[in-house]
Amino acid sequence: MSAVPKLALALKQLGYADLQQCMHCGMCLPTCPTYTATLNERQSPRGRIALMRAVADERIEATPAFAEEMYNCLGCLACQTACPAGVGYGSLLETARAEVEEKGLLATPRRSLVRWFLIRLVFTRPRLLRLVGRSIRLWTASGGKKLFRALGLPRLLPKYLRDLEAQTPEGRAQFSDALIAAVEKPEGIPRHRVGLLTGCVQDLLYSEINRDTAEVLLANGCEVHTPRLQPCCGSLHAHNGDIEAAKGLAKRLIDLFPLEGENALDAVLSNAGGCGSHLKEYGHLLSDDPAYAAKAALWSKKFKDIHAWLAETGIRPPKMETEGPPCRVTYHDSCHLCHGQKIAKEPRALLKGIPGLELVDLPEASWCCGSAGVYNITRPEMAASLRDRKIGHIAETGATVVALANPGCHIQVENGARLRGLHVEVAHPLSLLARAYRRERGDAKL
Repeated sequence: MSAVPKLALALKQLGYADLQQCMHCGMCLPTCPTYTATLNERQSPRGRIALMRAVADERIEATPAFAEEMYNCLGCLACQTACPAGVGYGSLLETARAEVEEKGLLATPRRSLVRWFLIRLVFTRPRLLRLVGRSIRLWTASGGKKLFRALGLPRLLPKYLRDLEAQTPEGRAQFSDALIAAVEKPEGIPRHRVGLLTGCVQDLLYSEINRDTAEVLLANGCEVHTPRLQPCCGSLHAHNGDIEAAKGLAKRLIDLFPLEGENALDAVLSNAGGCGSHLKEYGHLLSDDPAYAAKAALWSKKFKDIHAWLAETGIRPPKMETEGPPCRVTYHDSCHLCHGQKIAKEPRALLKGIPGLELVDLPEASWCCGSAGVYNITRPEMAASLRDRKIGHIAETGATVVALANPGCHIQVENGARLRGLHVEVAHPLSLLARAYRRERGDAKL
């Protein structure tokens, strides 16, 4: 009997049909960042699926080498877009990683401590996460970070901490709850009642994007409900093999939003591509939970990405006059927005409808920027290569603004532009639309 019967059983139960579905046609190869960088078959989607199938068939054992290969993958899902057979690679990857973690194939004292602290502790407790956010903000605002770097102290850190310190964002002075009321109503009779998801990283580092999103919804006749102190959606946990924690967070989030009854919301909206790809799968994630299966199925029906929702319900064009040459904007596709949720044309249509903006195509717009959740921390060399490739293409466009809709991409592109000395603003499409509405009102706060 193999030493890994549990892994074989899990792969057969959760995705063995998909394992058999892969035709090994190779259509995924040119879309895979790790394969194109290494030309190593085992670092391609079909190569990883072949490894999963071999483990499921108990022809090979699940070893640390197998586990490393599962985490070498960015999880960008470009292969799913390219696959003619419709293989559900994302669910296979999450299943394999869950078993890797259960069996401790990559466990070390340091890794276990970091996973416990971040995944099990900080990112399951919103108050603690905000305390971390306030600490980051204080470190920056007090001048501590600037002095630390000016004295050359980062060189004294171990390499993994030195890499992490270099990517430390600034944080925000206020979280979303301070910027958005629990319920905000538009002028006149509301067309829709919607719930707004504020996220965790988005809330900590880019809370103004959530405020901008609320303003866009109000300008388009929506009554906006924003529950207080929302927990993480669980995407970080699911993508890193902690399915049980992801299920627990999903239940907590579902309970915050009224989905049925007299006060039921018409939709629950997210402005973060990576979160949205996971949020829409709550129905599948909790399908075997007697208490939450029906609620989760309804959630998946009502959940919408903000760009898709606005495209579906209609965007009121900003009424404003523009002077001078248009602002040159390019758009980077978040992997999980375009490949996971299949939403690509809607953000571009939104940008094209903003007066005074000229949208220019970005070469390899849907190619991963290297952020990929925590990939830029766990696999910094590959992530940096992809980041520099993305920044190079942004520079080619001559754009002064790069629009994108995911906080991980936002951090990665901001860091890449700073390292290259490229003066480009990184902004969410909803922020650009909110600015247009403010100009329309003559609001000095843009």
